[in-house]
Amino acid sequence: MRFYFARLSLLFALTFITCLSIVQTAASEEQARVPATAASGTEMVIQYLEIVTSDVDATCETLSEVHSIEFGAPQPSFGNARIAILSNGGRLGVRAPLSEDEGAPIVRPYILVEDIELAIARAEATGAEFAMLATEVPGHGKFAIYFLGDVQYGLWER
Repeated sequence: MRFYFARLSLLFALTFITCLSIVQTAASEEQARVPATAASGTEMVIQYLEIVTSDVDATCETLSEVHSIEFGAPQPSFGNARIAILSNGGRLGVRAPLSEDEGAPIVRPYILVEDIELAIARAEATGAEFAMLATEVPGHGKFAIYFLGDVQYGLWER
């Protein structure tokens, strides 16, 4: 059963990254299109994409081979995620669940915001429920995690 969930997690992550790659390729081919923007008029950027899986090593190995990226050693400030720095400056982190309650698989995008407290207030006003409010990651900024329906999202302020 554990092997099944590990493979399901890896399949979901690969599908998400492949879709992200297709979207980025399509966007670069059509430079005349207007990029997705936040209400403030700034471009929306995924700062960190987090994959929570029960098989971290296999996930990192596969993502490394498929996308020619290199994962570092586990980073304690990121829940022991192994992190790859992407060509656009974003980060891709792969880690195991931190508790039995967290579960796996999870693929959670952290969208860059200018003011995390304002973004939290706006998300709460729409019905989002926060698992973590603004939390400092020394040297990297602040993050928050919220649920909207069955999907988890993250906010990131540099």
